[in-house]
Amino acid sequence: MKAAVLKSFGSPLVIEDVPDPAIGTGEVIVDVVATRVLSYMNEVLDGTRNYALDLPIVPGPGGIGRVRAIGPDATRLAIGDWVFCDPTVRSRDDSVAPDIALQGLTAAGPGGMLLQKHFRHGSFAEQMRLPTENVRRLGAITSEEATRWCALGTLLVPYGGFLAANLQPGETVLVSGATGNFGSAAVSVALAMGAACVVAPGRNEKILADLVRRFGDRVKPVRLTGNEDDDRESMKRAAPGPIDCVFDIMPPSVSPTVVRAAVMTVRAYGRVVLMGGVGMAGGAGLELPYPWIMRNCISIHGVWMYPPDAASRLIALVRAGLLRLDAYETTAFDLDHADEAVEHAAANGGPFKMTVIRP
Repeated sequence: MKAAVLKSFGSPLVIEDVPDPAIGTGEVIVDVVATRVLSYMNEVLDGTRNYALDLPIVPGPGGIGRVRAIGPDATRLAIGDWVFCDPTVRSRDDSVAPDIALQGLTAAGPGGMLLQKHFRHGSFAEQMRLPTENVRRLGAITSEEATRWCALGTLLVPYGGFLAANLQPGETVLVSGATGNFGSAAVSVALAMGAACVVAPGRNEKILADLVRRFGDRVKPVRLTGNEDDDRESMKRAAPGPIDCVFDIMPPSVSPTVVRAAVMTVRAYGRVVLMGGVGMAGGAGLELPYPWIMRNCISIHGVWMYPPDAASRLIALVRAGLLRLDAYETTAFDLDHADEAVEHAAANGGPFKMTVIRP
């Protein structure tokens, strides 16, 4: 099969023929039809993000495709089924605290690196091999629709955060990082899950106005000034009542004071979800006052990705019409132009924009 291979950090992807993946028990082979290109994939491939990748590797986390081959443990999948390929691979020998690798992207710790030795190659290829449990049926779609279904990969991240926080219909949410790619997805997911109101702070007034245009007056925009105390009070005033849940998805480049201003808007007995990158690029981490956490009974959830059943549940939200994929403006490249796709994604990584490769 044809694949885009990363042989050394900072070098171009090499488009070449590689061996077809061989199926084993507990595995599925999928013909990749469309795969999302992360807006920061350029930083992964050049080594800036220092992601754990054992080279050479075919990059690309997840995608949309059709089942090519199934193992003997698959009882519902059929050859030709349209599926979402979930890149979050978990070890099978510890259900309480499994090791995790993001197939085609990175791995967490020594156990994750062991997983990556086998479930290593991602979706920048004509085929990919996945664990059976990572292949989720979509139902009938067309090849053209596969492009927009790639948005599942972005939407699943905030969905996992809100599941961890047990977000309930009618609650008020604050999304810290609402003007970014994942943050804007968090706004749409929270509303699809029944949030009564989403407070959306940010500096980009154009993007804030666009969120209101897309979702109506359930979105309450707040223009940030950079003053921690003033911004905190502005966010509280924007909400129609107490803020039940704060979701943070700020990137590593953001000051922790910006994140703290948002986090400390949450009500007593409220929940905070941390899925961003504060401190990951060095520098100060997030400092929160112990007495405030303790006396207000604040629950803080650190969340990486989402639970195993999240993809199927999110697909159901889309099929029910509660979450729309057609909001995403997509640009597609073929596999021969994978490097151009990575460059395009980096330059066009704003809200509701998506770059895909169609092998």
